[in-house]
Amino acid sequence: MAPIPEDQQQALVTRLMKACGGAYSPETRRKYFISGPQWAAAYEGHALFHAPTRPPIGFEQIIPKYAEIGIGYWATHDTDVIPTELLGTPAQWEIVGRISKTLRDNNVQCSMVTAETFHHAVWAAGPAAESPAVRDYANFRVKNTVDIGHELGANFAVYWPGSLGYYVQGAIDEIDTLRWYAGAINAACEHDLKVAEEKNRPPLKHCLEAKPFEPQAEILLPTSDAMLAFIASGALTHPEMVGLNPEYLHELMWGAAPRAALARALLAKKLFHFDINDGYRLKHDVDIAVGLVNPLDWLNVLVLLRSHDYEGPFNLDYKPPRTTSQFGVFEVSFPTAVDRFITLWEMAGEAISDPIIKEATDTLKAGGEITSTNVDEITRANRELLTLHELIAHRLVQILIGQHRGRTFSIT
Repeated sequence: MAPIPEDQQQALVTRLMKACGGAYSPETRRKYFISGPQWAAAYEGHALFHAPTRPPIGFEQIIPKYAEIGIGYWATHDTDVIPTELLGTPAQWEIVGRISKTLRDNNVQCSMVTAETFHHAVWAAGPAAESPAVRDYANFRVKNTVDIGHELGANFAVYWPGSLGYYVQGAIDEIDTLRWYAGAINAACEHDLKVAEEKNRPPLKHCLEAKPFEPQAEILLPTSDAMLAFIASGALTHPEMVGLNPEYLHELMWGAAPRAALARALLAKKLFHFDINDGYRLKHDVDIAVGLVNPLDWLNVLVLLRSHDYEGPFNLDYKPPRTTSQFGVFEVSFPTAVDRFITLWEMAGEAISDPIIKEATDTLKAGGEITSTNVDEITRANRELLTLHELIAHRLVQILIGQHRGRTFSIT
């Protein structure tokens, strides 16, 4: 093949994208509670060891692109769209007004807002630092984000305490730090109740997001389970307002099973919001798009969520690869991420209603016929039925690859 001229490359990508097939219409995509974060589309490909590979892009360009794709919801950090020095000033509200207009013009809703409490130098010792001035500023930031959220019509606020921890042992008192961090969440909730009453809106759902490592050496709230314990600790004044925003990859990063973490959150009635992406166990936060690494695990995750009536957002918290161009971010990356999610979600519904899986599951729940309490007889009565565990797993793989519809390969 001859080299492809630069002015023909986008057309080639578009042609091959259409040739892939399997795409849903923007109207169909909008039927799902999928949100596109400002930071994901604006990611320039930079990292600790990587220079940017894409130019900057603002909300005026991203929101219309999401609308064209069929992503009906948008989420943002405060400083994704408002410079830090303008937060809380009249200039902030001018920017928020422009965002509101852009959302309205494109029929996109703001679903979630979050405060950046990890990147700026003020957070060098974290959002719950020893300095009262830093903690007061953290309280201002989360309350200001609540204000922005209500103004934009959001229903969720997320908090990732990425710098809540330490580099060297003995430098902080962990109990003090956790109590001070609870103070910031309490400030956000108290302010939210006041603003919601003034605006005649429901309060936001406040969601804590855990991450096992990065950027601090030791993290005080590293897992979703740690967040559940923190919520139940008694340090929060409104624990009923606070739940979780688990991130799929953050659970994998420490070797856990995302489905199990989600199940524990569901059991506690604290699964409010869900950041979706993909990646590898025990690696750093690579934020690959949903379904590209672990499609079978994702199918199982969505079977759980559909089975237990999760109705919250699915937030596309991933980074388009550095190799993807700005054109490709919206032509390939986001449309395909949305379409894989929709396909896996519908596959999960198919798995739930599949007669083979249903009969196998019902059989296991019924157990073997026995009236004895003898341990050996109980074991024998169920021994053959337990083979159904592997049969169910096989059936899920069949559904994933289409083999349940008769797809086979002829080997000659």
